Amino acid sequence: MVVVIPARDEQALVARCLSSVIAAGRYLRSRHPGVGVSIVLVADDCADDTSLIARGFDDVTVLDIDAGNVGIARATGVHAALAAVSVPTSEVWIANTDADSVVPRRWLVEQLRQARRGADLVVGTVRPEFADLTEEQVRAWSARRTAAPNGHVHGANLGVGADVYLAAGGFEPIAEHEDVGLAERCVRAGATMVATARCEVTTSGRPVGRTPGGYARYLTTDLLADPAL
Repeated sequence: MVVVIPARDEQALVARCLSSVIAAGRYLRSRHPGVGVSIVLVADDCADDTSLIARGFDDVTVLDIDAGNVGIARATGVHAALAAVSVPTSEVWIANTDADSVVPRRWLVEQLRQARRGADLVVGTVRPEFADLTEEQVRAWSARRTAAPNGHVHGANLGVGADVYLAAGGFEPIAEHEDVGLAERCVRAGATMVATARCEVTTSGRPVGRTPGGYARYLTTDLLADPAL
């Protein structure tokens, strides 16, 4: 199993993210000793200490690029991770998250469980850090929240089989919504998609994101503009 994490100027949050992913990897190996885990972080056009901090983690491979493009960053990480594994791609699962996110301990165990049950693509839910939100945002998010998985695609909580990923053409070199595009192409190609809320990922609720149309815009604009609230 490989985990790919794009990062851009995330020195304040990257250590927390990597600590959670490493913990999830250790828990996976404790439950499934034969499954290996490799973690690749792609520091993309960073002007801060993101790369330096990430290199302090022995279990993480760090790649430095200057694309300024999340699609390229994710694709670069996947390419490097797959090139480093010694097993066929049919046996590799690609888990994806973001450097401003924290994954739960059972995150990789749940993705593996779904993969072994026949899932080609796993779409998980995310929740924002409430401490980053205003009271109005918290109320609006809670009002829209449902217990069932919503099927929304988030790069912060996404898993895909390597063969399916490659057949779909991988992440496109686009500045945003590369995760949604990949999922759509996988489904069109006949992939079995599973939406789950079992291992929700917590992500930053910051008001200004790294892409114009990302989760930050949803929280600050789309969420509060919902006429049903």
